[in-house]
Amino acid sequence: MTYGSETWSLTMGLIRRLRVIQRVMGRTVLGVSLRDQIRSVEIRRRTRVTGLAQRVAKLKWQWAGHIVRRKDGRCGPKVLEWQPRTGKRSVGRPPTRWTNDIKRVAGGRWIQAAQNCGILNSLQKTYVQQWTSIG
Repeated sequence: MTYGSETWSLTMGLIRRLRVIQRVMGRTVLGVSLRDQIRSVEIRRRTRVTGLAQRVAKLKWQWAGHIVRRKDGRCGPKVLEWQPRTGKRSVGRPPTRWTNDIKRVAGGRWIQAAQNCGILNSLQKTYVQQWTSIG
């Protein structure tokens, strides 16, 4: 379910969809239908599965640290710093980028902060908590 989730741009809509599919899968595993009116909290307790939002956020945070610390000459760190050309922009809000939510927690200089694993690990809990406290 979370294969490749490190590369997703996390948004509120995506987190909501993950929670919905997790509830559907939990009900299926337990053989329970919506008509049985069993609360989602009870389903999570019975299946003993961690929240998908928490798992995806943790994987993305770890992947970000891995990419930034890479020194083998691949293009990963360069892509993170890339800015699109200026020119005519489309109407409306700009699309959510992969680094937007990481910058919100770690600040604009998160790439330099990520070189120190201690700083990155201390911010991980805050980052994961922001996505588990939604909704």
